[in-house]
Amino acid sequence: MLPQAPEQAGYYVYGTPTRGKAQYAHPSMLTLLLAVEREWSVTETRNFGVGNISVDGGAFFGHQSHRKGLEVDCRPVRKDGRHLPVTYNSPDYDLAATTKLIGLFRACAAAPLVIFFNDVRIPGTRRLTKHDDHFHVQF
Repeated sequence: MLPQAPEQAGYYVYGTPTRGKAQYAHPSMLTLLLAVEREWSVTETRNFGVGNISVDGGAFFGHQSHRKGLEVDCRPVRKDGRHLPVTYNSPDYDLAATTKLIGLFRACAAAPLVIFFNDVRIPGTRRLTKHDDHFHVQF
């Protein structure tokens, strides 16, 4: 399970169900998240949001995927750094920081990734219904 509140972490957790019940990750995904967090923290004071991963490998209400711990939802970065949702067309959305974060996911991954997010200004992302307020990363 992704650590929920490590001291000085560069990420925060959100999602349903709460308290980490939806954040069971395959070791490859956990390694990726921690590598991105480490690189992100070098230059950023804002945390990035890590949401749903999987519910211990079982069926995940509201998701057709997220069953094997190889997919994760993350929030776009907010300009104000608040730990709240934001859509890519909101004035609070930070395009440059979100582009940087998605680039770190690609750079730190040991295998090719597919990233769904509806802000097509970010290279290498693909549009998918209901992905205005988070990006979905999968191996």
